[in-house]
Formats: sequence, structure tokens, C-alpha cells
Amino acid sequence: MISDYHLHTFFSGDSKADPHVMADRAIELGMESICFTDHMDTDSEDPEFILDTDAYIPYMQDLREEYKGRLKVRIGVEIGMQPHLAERHREYVKQYPFDFVIASLHLVDGKDPYYPEVFEGREDREVYRSYLESLLENVQAFGEFQVLGHIDYVVRYGVHKALQYGYDEYRDIIDAILKHIIESGCGMEINTAGLKKGLGFPNPHYDIIRRYRELGGEILTLGSDAHAPEDIGFDFMAVSDYLRTVGYRYVMDFEGKRPKFVQL
Repeated sequence: MISDYHLHTFFSGDSKADPHVMADRAIELGMESICFTDHMDTDSEDPEFILDTDAYIPYMQDLREEYKGRLKVRIGVEIGMQPHLAERHREYVKQYPFDFVIASLHLVDGKDPYYPEVFEGREDREVYRSYLESLLENVQAFGEFQVLGHIDYVVRYGVHKALQYGYDEYRDIIDAILKHIIESGCGMEINTAGLKKGLGFPNPHYDIIRRYRELGGEILTLGSDAHAPEDIGFDFMAVSDYLRTVGYRYVMDFEGKRPKFVQL
């Protein structure tokens, strides 16, 4: 099975998963490698989302040695982007020996859309556009990452979910985001948690995945966004089949931030 490049453990405030159990599950599924990407939200009001990187790195290095010959363990991080943190994030990713960095946006107007009050008194489409505009602003400010995470994450939490969402309605912003990451040499994550949450598509939407290919995008990773071992590799087979139908032949494996093509 294709390697899972978006996994959370007890180093993230929203997971209790033991990395050893996650690794064992990946081996059961036939994965050759996995990448742990615990949360680093630098100025979060919740300290549990500020990664204890000085503890995380040696723990994961020991885990990598423990599983050597059975599973390639990559050490990653999921950075919660905000424009005013761009310089701090640049220094942070240089400071530690990460194999892989996901840059994600979890906020709309400073609040996580997970909380219903973000949508109070507003149409979903207004919140979605605000989120995508902020995403573009963030990738223009910070580019020291390997892939952009779950591009349309906000749709998971809309009042009407996908009923007020589609690529065509936001084509101007989405194309600007995709062109920017392609020109910057960065890639895009396909996050299957959207399927798990009942959207009917991964994040980003299938139309965006196809559009990225049309624009010349090639750097892709698959991530389940698993916070528990049973979710590792969720719907990877179905998504892989779709990728092949729209012209993709490879996904990426990263080591020391250097990409290696892995055939689908």
C-alpha cells in the first residue's frame, strides 16, 4: 500500500495514539514507509498543539532505529500557518532534522472552523472564500514546506458541507494557490479524512486534484490524517485508482526533505 504521510500521535493534543502501534499497523497494511506529522501551532491558545520538538525528534529517531529493516519511519511536522509567523516557521524548520513538512491552515479569521460559531450569521460560501483567500496569503508568505495540506479543510465543517462548494466557484483563488506552489517547487497533499468525514471527496476535491495535474503539478503525497491506528491508509486504494485515471503515475517519499518518486 502507498505510504501514509499524515499521521498524529500522542505528541499532538488531539491524539492518544502510540507511535509504536501506528507503525505496527502500517506494517500490517504492507506500507514500506510512514511519516509522523504531529501538530506545531506556534501561537496556539492551547499548549497541547505546540509540539515539544526537543522531545519529539529523539523519540522518533529512536523509533526509526527500532523499526529499521521493517518500516522506514520518516519524521515530519504539520505546521499551522499564519502570515505573521512565517519567519519564525522558517527558522523552526531549519533548526530540526525533519524529513517532511506539511503546511496547513486551520483558521478562518483567527478561529478554527471546527467550532460552529465560525459559521454563525454567515453563508458557508462566504467562510470558504475567506479561508481560501487566507490560504493564498499564507503560501505567499511561507514556502519552506514540502506539501500544502488539506487545501479545502474548511468544507469539512460547513453547515451545508459541499452544497455551497465547488472548484468552479473558487477557481480564481484555487488556481492562484496551485500555480504558486508549483512555481515554488512545493507539492500538494491528498488528505483522505474528507472521505472519512462523509464529504464524498478527499481534501482537496477531486476537481482540484485534476486541475493541479493540468497545471503541471507532480509532487503529491497521500495522508489519512489518522489520529488512531485504525484510520491509517483510509481509502488509499480508491484514491490511488482515481489518481491514475487523471494521469498521475507517482507519489512522493521524502527523506531529509528530498523527494523520491514511488510508482502508484
